[in-house]
Amino acid sequence: MKTFFISFIVILGAFSTIAAQENETITLTLEISSTKYNKGSILLALYDSEESYMKEIYKSAEIFIRDNKAQIVFSALKKGVYAFTFFHDLNKNKKLDTNFLGIPKEPYGFSNEKKGRFGPPQFKEVSFKLNKSSIFKISIE
Repeated sequence: MKTFFISFIVILGAFSTIAAQENETITLTLEISSTKYNKGSILLALYDSEESYMKEIYKSAEIFIRDNKAQIVFSALKKGVYAFTFFHDLNKNKKLDTNFLGIPKEPYGFSNEKKGRFGPPQFKEVSFKLNKSSIFKISIE
């Protein structure tokens, strides 16, 4: 009986550890530096799947540039695959300004430092696996 009880406690502890790991939340920190403009804000969209990429934003943030820097923190994320897009809203109109051909006039970018050609890059190019709290450093020119 004593062996059964000890075995039960060990198994219960293992299940508790597995459940705790599954419910573990992660923090994603984006440290942004602007090398050209010390004004405006960064608008960032975080996507949590290929299906939602560029269609349905999972989380978003706006942060003002101060001393050519900005920091965005997303808390309580689950382990998974993510991607983000951002632009530097220089005139604070909350939209990416483009020229008559649709080419952006304001600095913009994607995760993994990818740039699109004739449209945004594919999800597989910009996605990244988030298994633990992470910090991404982004430089905007």
